[in-house]
Amino acid sequence: MALFTTLYSGSSGNCGLVLHEGKYLLVDMGKSCRTTLNALRKLGLAVSDCQGILITHEHSDHVSGLDTFLRHYSVPVYGCAATLEMLDSRGTIPPAIEAIAVDGRTEEVGGFVVTSFPTSHDVPCCGYRIRTPDGKTMAIATDLGTLTPVVQMNLAGCDLVALEANYDRFSLQGGPYPYYLKVRIASDRGHLDNRACAAELLELIQDGCKKFALCHLSQTNNTPELALTTVYNVLLAAGIQPGRDVLIQAQARNDISPYIEF
Repeated sequence: MALFTTLYSGSSGNCGLVLHEGKYLLVDMGKSCRTTLNALRKLGLAVSDCQGILITHEHSDHVSGLDTFLRHYSVPVYGCAATLEMLDSRGTIPPAIEAIAVDGRTEEVGGFVVTSFPTSHDVPCCGYRIRTPDGKTMAIATDLGTLTPVVQMNLAGCDLVALEANYDRFSLQGGPYPYYLKVRIASDRGHLDNRACAAELLELIQDGCKKFALCHLSQTNNTPELALTTVYNVLLAAGIQPGRDVLIQAQARNDISPYIEF
C-alpha cells in the first residue's frame, strides 16, 4: 500500500512524505529539524527508515531544517546539480552526506524509482515523479509559475498528483504585498494560482488520475476553502463531482495532513 502526506505545506515551509511498507521518502524540509522529527514521531516513523530526501530547490521554505537534520542523521540527498552546489556552498550538506544530482534522470532510491523534471521558478527547481515498489506512481510539483509541457508530461498517468495551488489572483492583486513581489509571484517563474491548478487537474482527471493534493498554499493570498472552491467550480462545470468521482485534499500549513492512499 502506497501513501502520501505532507508534514506541513505552505509558504512558511514544505515537507512531503511518500510511504510504502514502512519505508519512506521525504520531499524537502522547510521547517526546523525538531518540527520535522516531531511529525515523523507522530506518524510512528523512524528516521532510519527514510530512504532519501528529495530537494526541489534552495529557498528556505524548502530547506531550512536540512542542515541541522543532516548533522545528526546520515540520509542521502537528491536534487538538481545547481541546487546541491548551492546547498554545499552554504554548508547545508555536510561532506559526509551522499548528495546525488538527478537532473532529468531516473534514480532508484531504496526501492522507489524517482525521476526529476524541471519546473519554472526563479531559481533552479524541479519536481519529482515517484514509483513505489508496488508499481504505484505519484508526482509532486510546487513552485512553478507555469505548467510547461515537460511538467504536464510527468504529471500525466499518475495515480496521485500533488500540485501547487499557491494563490488566488484577486487576493494577490488586492493584498498587502508590494508591487514587485506581486509581479514575481504571478510571473511564469513564480507560483501557480488556483485557477491554473484547477485547469490542470481537469486535464489530469480526463487522463485518468483521481486523487490530488493541493500544496504550498499562501497564508496571505489563499485559504484552503478558496482553493478547494475554485477547483470544485471548474470540475463541477465539467460534470465531475468532487468527493464522488475524485478525491481532492488541501494540505495543512502547520500540521500533518491525512494520508492519501494511491
